[in-house]
Amino acid sequence: MGPHIVSSFDDDLIAVQARISEMGGIAEEMLSGALEAVKNRDAQMAQEVIARDKRLDAIEMEVENLATRVIALRQPMAGDLRLLISALKMASTLERVGDLSKNIARRAVYLANARPVRLSSSIVRMGNQTLGQLTEVLDAFTSRDTALAVSVWKRDVEVDEMYNSIFREVVTYMMEDPRTIGLGSQLLFVAKNLERIGDHSTHLAETIYYIVEGTPLGDDRPKGEPLGLEGY
Repeated sequence: MGPHIVSSFDDDLIAVQARISEMGGIAEEMLSGALEAVKNRDAQMAQEVIARDKRLDAIEMEVENLATRVIALRQPMAGDLRLLISALKMASTLERVGDLSKNIARRAVYLANARPVRLSSSIVRMGNQTLGQLTEVLDAFTSRDTALAVSVWKRDVEVDEMYNSIFREVVTYMMEDPRTIGLGSQLLFVAKNLERIGDHSTHLAETIYYIVEGTPLGDDRPKGEPLGLEGY
């Protein structure tokens, strides 16, 4: 996109993208902090993650107000309109990532006061995978790297498979010792939140591809088999 005759229009577009990048940075930090809280049984860090969610909500409102104002006043076309509409979608998605990270942090508070279990390491591995994909998709937005966005989009199945593995592992653990049902439930909530963050990363990848290419990425993304309680 080249410069516009009205320079303030360019300033507005830059401001919208800067807010999205700021949201991405906060969401990434929240997820990283929540995972550290789970790994280290750190209730204080978990509370810090929970507190940061308010800032993410505030920036989402800024993006919504700025983008809608620009659309109303400037009547953008083609790539500019695509960017602004996509920014609204990305802001909403990143806000959800923050909510899910906050949920993980809340579970971390519970886990910090419970006895350690070996299953926590599986959760941390899944968390690192999910965090890595979120980081990559945010990098793809900054650099407009559609190849990187597509790579993240295709690898969501890895997060799905990790979730399914943890689900089986935790349910077996709870069946062997019913006293661990409360603890196991918390671990399942963490794993499910991570799986949903993985889905949101793929949505971000689809949006980035649309911003750059102007066409949808497609609907044939590889997905893991959904796993329920059947057989347990």
